[in-house]
Amino acid sequence: MRRPLLQQSLAALALALVAQPALAEDKPSSDLDLAMVNRLTWGATSAEVQRMRAMGAEAWLQAELHPPASERLPPAAQAMVDALPMRDQSTVALVREFREQLTAAKATQAAMPPPGQGAASNGPAAPNPMQAGPSGTAATQSMPPAPPTPQEVRRDYLGEAFKQDQTRLILRALYSPNQLREQLTAFWLNHFNVHAEKAEIRLLVRDYEDQAIRPHALGRFRDLLEATLRSPAMLQYLDNAQNAKGRINENYAREIMELHTMGVGSGYTQKDVQELARILTGVGIVNPDRPERPNPTNPAAIRDGMFAFYPGRHDMGDKVFLGHVIKGSGYDEVRQALDILCAQPATARHVSRQLAQYFVADSPPPALIERMAARWAQSGGEIAAVLDLLFHSPEFRASLSHPLLKDPQHFVLSAVRMAYDDRMIANTQPIANWLNRLGQPFYGHLTPDGYPLERTAWNGPGQIEQRFEIAQAIGNGSAGLFKGEAPSSTPRQAFPVLQGALYYGGLDKQLSPGTRTALDQAASPQEWNVLFLASPDFMGR
Repeated sequence: MRRPLLQQSLAALALALVAQPALAEDKPSSDLDLAMVNRLTWGATSAEVQRMRAMGAEAWLQAELHPPASERLPPAAQAMVDALPMRDQSTVALVREFREQLTAAKATQAAMPPPGQGAASNGPAAPNPMQAGPSGTAATQSMPPAPPTPQEVRRDYLGEAFKQDQTRLILRALYSPNQLREQLTAFWLNHFNVHAEKAEIRLLVRDYEDQAIRPHALGRFRDLLEATLRSPAMLQYLDNAQNAKGRINENYAREIMELHTMGVGSGYTQKDVQELARILTGVGIVNPDRPERPNPTNPAAIRDGMFAFYPGRHDMGDKVFLGHVIKGSGYDEVRQALDILCAQPATARHVSRQLAQYFVADSPPPALIERMAARWAQSGGEIAAVLDLLFHSPEFRASLSHPLLKDPQHFVLSAVRMAYDDRMIANTQPIANWLNRLGQPFYGHLTPDGYPLERTAWNGPGQIEQRFEIAQAIGNGSAGLFKGEAPSSTPRQAFPVLQGALYYGGLDKQLSPGTRTALDQAASPQEWNVLFLASPDFMGR
């Protein structure tokens, strides 16, 4: 590629990432429709835009807001998901199998003689693996492989489980017919963040995503909150599995109020945090090493998958939480506390503001947040109803003329979606690697606050350089997306086609003069692709 053109594109991209978007002129409705598809999905494709135009904008929006409870991906993508080896194992079975393998590795390691003593103490000396035999062949060929160490078992088992979960998540983001739900799934995974590297959480994120987040992503916030509370991933991440009468752990109670519901500075006190921590005593995780059995002597006990409520660990005293007296009654105290939290106006405003940040602007208009909070109260916290108001608001419509800077997940996923439309990739690992390089892997944020929603967090010089390199990999067709992970696999030919129906169906008319000039100078289709994916216009959604 010609160096000056590359440098010009980098400079233009840098300006786009650091500058505030200028007020654009009103756009015709077809342009706004395209912008809406781009905003509400993981990136516009020609197929999605055609579907929207065939249905009409309002019918398409309502279908996105109210998707079917269950769905299947397109056949090729579903076949990839179905082929994942750990797909049908329950979370309990996964954790149990992992611990069995870890225990066996520890026992093997403990039975092995110390280095240098095995041959001398157990009989004839073992052959020198580096000594050549009569034929000159090294004796290493007859040596059995060393058994895996506990560290290797832990690394390999947890790594493989997490890799399969990331594959499922990426395939759903790329190919799900219910794109808004997939975006909301990512939004709530960030709002209720867990970090996969802690303890055994890499074995629990599939259950977290499938049971707690995705089914409630567009449902009632109250249900979503309780589903996350009953998730072993959340209970392990925020230490509530250790929260018991006489050994109070306030960590989860604090984050529920500070991050998940009311927000910092919304009026709750340290005493409220302490009382909620008491309410949450006994909410924990089943030990999969023990046989699962109901406790007939204590009907207050609960077991549901790996979730458990242990009445014996619960503080049965009365509590006063946010001005409400809650009588000691076991798990029902948790339900009452969640009802109280979800009915708080502060919760409605806090969550509405974050939704508006995600879909409208870093600093969303206060009037819009107040209207969303009012719809929240009116609907009982129905997320789809709140979003319906948001997407019909004049603030949202105006924002479609002010593209939001894509965060790394939006940039990578939208680039692959546009480059290959409905052509199925064979390997999601390059995408996972790119998200790592750009600093936004799924389940990768260490602290409970999740990745920042403000676009200014993603416009540093390192981002610019990394995004350009990823644009080069995708645009040149050399990214490895169509070659399986097995060394013997044969890569399929799949040159990215960015100048297709979507581009000539309206996208080309929205390009800025700077991007047009750069594209006009491209010397090859590959160079055109790279320049387009790295252009300021593509960086917006």
